[in-house]
Amino acid sequence: MSITTAARNPYAGTLALTALTPIVWGSTYAITTEFLPPDRPLFTALMRALPAGLVLLALTRTLPKGLWIGRAAALGVLNIGAFFPLLFLAAYRLPGGVAGVLGAVAPMFALLFAAGVLNERPTGRKVLAGVIGVFGVSLVVLRATAQLDTVGVFAGLAGAGSMALGTVLTKKWGRPDGVGPLAMTGWQLTAGGLFILPLAALIEGAPPALDAEAVGGYLYLGVIGTALAYWLWFRGIAKVPATSVAFLGLLSPVSAAIIGWVALGQALTPLQVLGMAIALGGTLLGQTTARAKVGGVEETDKDERGDEAVMVGGAERAGGVEQAGAAPRGNHAVLVAEVEKVGAGPRRNHAVVVVEVEKVGGAEKVGAV
Repeated sequence: MSITTAARNPYAGTLALTALTPIVWGSTYAITTEFLPPDRPLFTALMRALPAGLVLLALTRTLPKGLWIGRAAALGVLNIGAFFPLLFLAAYRLPGGVAGVLGAVAPMFALLFAAGVLNERPTGRKVLAGVIGVFGVSLVVLRATAQLDTVGVFAGLAGAGSMALGTVLTKKWGRPDGVGPLAMTGWQLTAGGLFILPLAALIEGAPPALDAEAVGGYLYLGVIGTALAYWLWFRGIAKVPATSVAFLGLLSPVSAAIIGWVALGQALTPLQVLGMAIALGGTLLGQTTARAKVGGVEETDKDERGDEAVMVGGAERAGGVEQAGAAPRGNHAVLVAEVEKVGAGPRRNHAVVVVEVEKVGGAEKVGAV
């Protein structure tokens, strides 16, 4: 029986769109240093999150209910409310290169959390991808004069861990029926912004005076760098494995270095270019889907809808729905069914059972292949 995988074009398209998020995030440093008031990290975090969240709530007119009130709050704190202040604290306490390397550890955290929360065992390939990614980013952003600060290091690691856990829990909980990614983005940005609001007021005091450049910078960060970027991010998490999305975050420091070179006239050395290539290699390696065979049948990672997709003899199972097409052996159609916890399967204790449905005189005859 011939075995092939389902078409990957939609999957690759989803990854490409999701990758725009960390590329846009890479512009945050340039916007912050060139257009925004200095020394106001919490106010900047607040302006990124809360206005965009409130606008999305007004557009979608959908509020969380029941269990999702707590879940939206938790995800908002992890992905926005805690992540933004920790990110800015690390950036202020550490040289930008060190903060960037600590942020690049997020995929490794995601592998760890996915193992515990999603029961996804980390593959050697993805662990290697994480190590390669951190090494590549370090070549891009680290300098020989970089010095460490204990509080800054803790903040950088905590921020990376917060975002990684938020990504994994977003994948685990999904979305309520009838709620789209735009509404989910609004919930999380609003919850995260409300978490930051009292911190900004207590620590930084009254808002600073804003000129036209600052207003433009905050509009860019709120609309493009936050609302649109997080919508693409959460949309991607819903469609592809959470660890694959996490590896895309390696593109952010690479994007920041390129923007600094193009827009701000910053030097870009051959070693940095090499680091970019290595980081990109780690990102791509982290997207590779592993295949496992159960009883001779090949099983793929989750497809773009987050469900198992297996193509066997022209029949595809996707999203729990069997779709039998023209099989290569006459009137045979093949169905693929997934059986939970049957023996010790090599992947998440799942076994795949394949049955053959043969039409004989208009009737269906079912037998084991």
